[in-house]
Amino acid sequence: MGSAAKWIDVYLAKSLAEKLYLFQYPVRPASMTYDDIPHLSAKIKPKQQKVELEMAIDTLNPNYCRSKGEQIALNVDGACADESSTYSSKLMDKQTFCSSQSTSNTARYAAALYRQGELHLTPLHGILQLRPSFSYLDKADAKHREREAANEAGDSSQDEAEEDVKQITVRFSRPESEQARQRRVQSYEFLQKKHAEEPWVHLHYYGLRDSRSEHERQYLLCQGSSGVENTELVKSPSEYLMMLMPPSPEEEKDKPVAPSNVLSMAQLRTLPLADQIKILMKNVKVMPFANLMSLLGPSIDSVAVLRGIQKVAMLVQGNWVVKSDILYPKDSSSPHSGVPAEVLCRGRDFVMWKFTQSRWVVRKEVAAVTKLCTEDVKDFLEHMAVVRINKGWEFILPYDGEFIKKHPDVVQRQHMLWSGIQAKLEKVYNLVKETLPKKPDGQSGPAGLVSGDQRVQVARSKAQQNHALLERELQRRKEQVRASMVLPSVRIKEEPMSEEGEEEEEQEADEDEESMDTSLGGALHNRLANGLPGGRVAGGDSFNGHPPPGCASTPVARELRAFVEATFQRQFVLTLSELKRLFNLHLASLPPGHTLFSGISDRMLQDTVLSAGCKQILVPFPPQTAASPDEQKVFALWESGDMSDQHRQVLLEIFSKNYRVRRNLIQSRLTQECGEDLSKQEVDKVLKDCCVSYGGMWYLKGTVQS
Repeated sequence: MGSAAKWIDVYLAKSLAEKLYLFQYPVRPASMTYDDIPHLSAKIKPKQQKVELEMAIDTLNPNYCRSKGEQIALNVDGACADESSTYSSKLMDKQTFCSSQSTSNTARYAAALYRQGELHLTPLHGILQLRPSFSYLDKADAKHREREAANEAGDSSQDEAEEDVKQITVRFSRPESEQARQRRVQSYEFLQKKHAEEPWVHLHYYGLRDSRSEHERQYLLCQGSSGVENTELVKSPSEYLMMLMPPSPEEEKDKPVAPSNVLSMAQLRTLPLADQIKILMKNVKVMPFANLMSLLGPSIDSVAVLRGIQKVAMLVQGNWVVKSDILYPKDSSSPHSGVPAEVLCRGRDFVMWKFTQSRWVVRKEVAAVTKLCTEDVKDFLEHMAVVRINKGWEFILPYDGEFIKKHPDVVQRQHMLWSGIQAKLEKVYNLVKETLPKKPDGQSGPAGLVSGDQRVQVARSKAQQNHALLERELQRRKEQVRASMVLPSVRIKEEPMSEEGEEEEEQEADEDEESMDTSLGGALHNRLANGLPGGRVAGGDSFNGHPPPGCASTPVARELRAFVEATFQRQFVLTLSELKRLFNLHLASLPPGHTLFSGISDRMLQDTVLSAGCKQILVPFPPQTAASPDEQKVFALWESGDMSDQHRQVLLEIFSKNYRVRRNLIQSRLTQECGEDLSKQEVDKVLKDCCVSYGGMWYLKGTVQS
């Protein structure tokens, strides 16, 4: 039997890993080592890994030719020796060695030191080959050329008493183009110049037996054998086998390549628990705690998961939603609008907070409060909700009451965090303070989840409770209307006492809608679609006891008229469809409980527009038009009190007879009606206020059909 194999412990020393170079000297007889030769000086250029060493030459050696050494020193320095001379002793008594890189990849090489049964390895930073430098010959040639040039100049000065005058041509260099600059930077001459500009770092040479060398040599040993420094050498058998026999490039190409941001579950479970939770929440966005535990595996402690999830997510309706600063880290920005991460986090926190209050969120309300673009708000909502037609956005997961009951301490802590976030949002967005639910979980429980029909029923019951007060108010206002005879043709319908009464009223309103445009029954069916659920309209009635729009003394009429006047001062021409859209945005910016939420019908909105100094322009749309009825109703401000009123009225009269008009016709008509002194700037202004150009023709705003 052979002898037993001997194990050798291998250690990786890294103290000199970035500083250790291997110098390869020219071959010399074995009896002579370079350490025996005095090193006069040493210098290095670290970036280029270039070294120059000056070594003394033994001029007393019998093999040294003294006459040749004197001749070389004379050729290099000349007869006069000074401080700049290469050979101050007038004898070639030293030799210069320059380095060059023997290999560019030194990752495979290391310096090894074997001591007491242990092998210590230190990676090499560079391997340099030293060769003799003959730069002194170049200096001798330069001296020779200078002497010859001086001799020729002396001879020519004797032959010619006076030099002829020569013409000099002056040229100015052109500005360097970007392509020329790139070529110059990549040229060999430029690189050589850059290399020459790097300063030399002078070194001190210590011999093999010097005490400093002995001290530095100790750094080739691993400092402590506890394994703290040698984590690179601690590999599993499969990893070690992979290092010894790496897969071939053909096998690597055959493997399917996963995206750089995708981890398999096997790879995920090799990470620390905190990183696993963060990666899962960042990708899923919303997750119940039970699902998270199933993904992490049965061996994971739920207490540790609870501790980790609270660092990266917030509790919303019993489910965990990833924190905004995880999705939008610092110094990032929106890909849609370029808004910084801080603003995005604040807007997304507002959406999350709204879902702690209710199952439903209206996108326009979020956009109006946060002042963010539609794409950013849509991204927030898609992270945690699904859209329902004519209802809004509903939270994506059902309420997790089981988690709420099982972990009351976590729920209480999350409630405190949401209270702080609410106070911050109220301060930033100037919100009207809304009290969080009194339950300690701070989440919207199932008891608060009601459908649209249930909201209507609740609103109707509230209206019936307040019926006595509303009835007295209506009777008083009816007497005022009869006394003043403001609108003799208006019929004010009383609040019905029961649901059957309401159905009868709606039937009667349907029958009278065509004959009585100003009746409140018609207004019920022309309610403005402001994007709010039916439950938001208090009492279930469109007006909730408010008098008709002719009574401008009511708060609703004053608020509506103020909105209309401000809108038409900014935009002189609007279709009914566009006006309703702007009114929806205005409603979304108002605080909850505002008087305009009581309900505004289309008829009430149109009457307010006409009473605010505007006129309806009967634009002759083509028969095949795709415009909706609301888009065909065009209103324009007739008198604004400025100098352009007359020009605008002429323009609107033109479009009351023409769907589209050429500019020359508009200009000639304006000149005819307003005088010859009408300037181009005045025409441009009135066109900009009221019209849009499309395909060489001019249309009133909102009427063009592309």
